[in-house]
Amino acid sequence: MSFRKFGKKGFISETKVADFVKHLNDGKIMATKCNRCGKLYFPPRADCPYDMSTDVTWHQLSGRCSLLTYTTAYFAPTGFQDEVPYTIALAECEEGVKVYALLSKDIGEKEIKIGMKLLVTPLPLPNDRITYELKKA
Repeated sequence: MSFRKFGKKGFISETKVADFVKHLNDGKIMATKCNRCGKLYFPPRADCPYDMSTDVTWHQLSGRCSLLTYTTAYFAPTGFQDEVPYTIALAECEEGVKVYALLSKDIGEKEIKIGMKLLVTPLPLPNDRITYELKKA
């Protein structure tokens, strides 16, 4: 499956971590893990920037995380104008990696609290595209 189907706008058609899209379509949130140093990466990386190893494997994340910070945008770059306002959040997964993603529109502004429990989940988009978002756990 092509990486071209990831996200609302596609800028790259192929990458060494293109299986990330396949995993999202299968309902899995996957990171990559360096087999040499043990570091975990999300979004996935094909090569470890820490020790330059190409010996990486897929590692499924539980998806469980806690909100670290967030901001609500009332403007948008080209292609995203229909989404405003939207909330972008940074959460830390129980495995230690940080996830930067849209906060689900199902979460009301008054419900958002630092430390709240969230779940990273695949988010199907129109035109057979896919991404991920943070939802209430």
